[in-house]
Amino acid sequence: MRVLIATDAWHPQVNGVVRTLTSLAQSSKALGVEVEFLTPEGFLSVPLPSYPGLRLALPNRYTIARRIDDAKPDAIHIATEGPIGHAVRAYCRRRGWPFTTSYTTRFPEYISARWPIPEGLIYAALRRFHGSAAATMVATPSLEAELRQRGFANLVRWSRGVDTDLFRPDRAIHLDFPRPIFACVGRVAVEKNLDAFLSLDLPGTKVVIGTGPQEDALKQRYPDAKFLGLIQNGALAGHLAAADVFVFPSLTDTFGVVQLEALASGLPIAAFPVTGPKDVLDGRPVGVLDEDLRKACLGALTISREACREHAMTYTWDRSARQFIGHLRSLPKDGYRETANLEAMAAERG
Repeated sequence: MRVLIATDAWHPQVNGVVRTLTSLAQSSKALGVEVEFLTPEGFLSVPLPSYPGLRLALPNRYTIARRIDDAKPDAIHIATEGPIGHAVRAYCRRRGWPFTTSYTTRFPEYISARWPIPEGLIYAALRRFHGSAAATMVATPSLEAELRQRGFANLVRWSRGVDTDLFRPDRAIHLDFPRPIFACVGRVAVEKNLDAFLSLDLPGTKVVIGTGPQEDALKQRYPDAKFLGLIQNGALAGHLAAADVFVFPSLTDTFGVVQLEALASGLPIAAFPVTGPKDVLDGRPVGVLDEDLRKACLGALTISREACREHAMTYTWDRSARQFIGHLRSLPKDGYRETANLEAMAAERG
């Protein structure tokens, strides 16, 4: 089976979407499924307003058609709602081809945090985008229930996994900071709600790993916090395992793969009781969820690191890939045509 995944988020970006798609491709290969990506590579791009470190691709119909036809996919999945996602959606709709989508990012909340655009208008646009899909994959029960209340249909579950060989307690490095160490990993941007963490009166040291447009402002506002910049792979695993509590202050993440990476490293979670943390912890004694984030941070210090690791072991990328592939296998098998000829591709210019 050949699967083509269209995504606006791709390397060198470092985020949960890119990590998820990369891990999905690796696990799918072991299951006899070949995953190919249609990404912004090769297209002109422009900086994302208010976030110059990220760029938006400017795809054209002809190149989109050629890349899809060259891939000869048995199934198409659209992972993001950006320009690439919209272009591939339009291609599929013109041909009557079935496709699936995934809802991974709360764009209404992210956009409204930056510009005075009502969330309702953005949700209406997203309902329209996903409404054409044979199925829209969501990571958690909480997110599924929320989107159903907002009028989304054809929702199915696609969970996430974690590399427990990479993220594990014995990778801990020495961090010469006062204990306890409260660590937060992710994009340093307004939607991550880092002020809620950095403003807390906590003992020990607050550590932020990651980069983003809010970094300079937060460094000035919280000079006692340690901003370590972008750290990845084995180095990130070593830093996570060396901390005492993983703090996840976001109110908008739909899942938060980094929570699983922290748990696999033996790190308990402190977070607000919102979508993402509620589902990842799943009522298990591996973290503390509280509207008082300081109380959650201090309470997490008493949690067993072994219990955190054990819970993370139940999330595998193999299981995640099997869920994903199962949804694709349910698509109509007669929806795709043979590779278009040159005249058909040329018509895309039209």
